[in-house]
Amino acid sequence: MAALINLWLAIRCGKARIEAKAMHGDGGHPLLLKRMRAQANFVEYTPFALLLVLGLELSGHAGWPLALTASLFLIGRVSHGLGMDADIAGPLRQAGMALTFLPLLGLIAAALLAAFGLI
Repeated sequence: MAALINLWLAIRCGKARIEAKAMHGDGGHPLLLKRMRAQANFVEYTPFALLLVLGLELSGHAGWPLALTASLFLIGRVSHGLGMDADIAGPLRQAGMALTFLPLLGLIAAALLAAFGLI
């Protein structure tokens, strides 16, 4: 799913790039810049979440809570990507960040608890 979301974000960038006729950088086009940042933001957060999910799965802590947490994270990344098109940090972007930070914090806590044998 993460790879598909990244591809979707890249396609959105590509469409904005073609419309702006900016083949390099953002060409001074606000929408293109926003979409580029949305994809870059996805790439900045997602590897950590995926590594935490992988570590928890490999340590035998898979199950519906892990799947739900990962799903919420991915929903947050989609919401953030859509919300980045707006000129202000509206509800989609805010929800996207909340649904990024909270699951990520949960994954970090679960990984630490698993590492110390507390779960």
